[in-house]
Amino acid sequence: MSISTSPQTPPLPAWPGMGLLIFTTILTLSALYAPQPLLPVLVAEFGVSREAAAALTTVAFIPLSLAPLVYGYVLESVSATRMLRRAVLLLALSELAFFLVADFSALLALRLVQGLLIPAILTALMTQLASMARGAEVQRTMAVYIAATILGGFLGRACSGMIATWLGWRMSFLVLALSLGLCFALLCRVADGPPLSLQRPRPRVMVDVLSQKGMLALYLGVFCLFLSFAAVMNFLPFRLTELHSEADEMRIGLMYSGYAMGIVSSLLAVPICRRLGGERRGMALGMVLFGLAVLGLGFGRVEWLFVDMFVLCAAMFLVHATASGLVNCRSSQNRGVVNGLYVAFYYGGGTVGSLLPGYVYRHCGWWGFLLVLLGVIGAGLLCLLASRHD
Repeated sequence: MSISTSPQTPPLPAWPGMGLLIFTTILTLSALYAPQPLLPVLVAEFGVSREAAAALTTVAFIPLSLAPLVYGYVLESVSATRMLRRAVLLLALSELAFFLVADFSALLALRLVQGLLIPAILTALMTQLASMARGAEVQRTMAVYIAATILGGFLGRACSGMIATWLGWRMSFLVLALSLGLCFALLCRVADGPPLSLQRPRPRVMVDVLSQKGMLALYLGVFCLFLSFAAVMNFLPFRLTELHSEADEMRIGLMYSGYAMGIVSSLLAVPICRRLGGERRGMALGMVLFGLAVLGLGFGRVEWLFVDMFVLCAAMFLVHATASGLVNCRSSQNRGVVNGLYVAFYYGGGTVGSLLPGYVYRHCGWWGFLLVLLGVIGAGLLCLLASRHD
């Protein structure tokens, strides 16, 4: 009788490691924001208006603002690992299609598909990360996750601009497709974990959350915050092409370098608020600095805009990190609904801000655009000040 001496195949791990999850997070956010620095070249390539090109961001934000309110109905018995794997594969294929298509309407359709896939990936990622941490480690783990989303937003913009300058805009999406394909291959080495356990977002629970003192005002403040931020991010490339004839995709992409300051301000949000005497004061400071930075965008020098972006991004993510933590501290129950509503208001503001201010820009110029955003920021500041919770 012969005895096999071949080694047994080691079992697949039940969860992806932290490094793989962070890698997936960075690629996902890169896919979401990669088209932004390329909007002027897409206008020239397809002969469309600035508003039509900006809609490439808008159509991706629409599902992000709605999906958190409905995922609880469909994701109660789905493995997070399986959902993550399939969504990443489909996102990779959509980026490959983005590289190949030659019709602008097809690009819009693909961005809508990506907008449906990205919240599925982010939901699975947050579930995986939360399951890996216990007690006080959860807050630290989620801080790393938020930092990864910020880094992904920066790298998506900066790298797509560089690649487009050197190799053409289509190659930016081919590189993304290949990177996501690698991510999928790595995820295939991970066994399926347990099913997700998501709470159904019953309408009555949503009403109860919004009825809590200060919660609706806090959500509306976040809506105004990201509306203004998305507007700046989406239409800044067109302003740069007006100010400088040599503002190519790489230079535009590097203008988002200030985005990396969000990592610093988000990680320092808790000590900053502690030093100021509370979250409301921290958010108020962030909104005031954010408004001043938006006002600073009115100066017509590219060098100044580059510096100003660091202040703008630091202020924005100070408010975002503080508000996202505050909504969880104010509600010990229905955390899934609380966070789902936060994401819905956040990306709802982004949906509006990525498109409608462009019409103000067209008809009233850059200063008219900025003044409207300052009005929105002022309204957001009043909402945050009104969000007192006793």
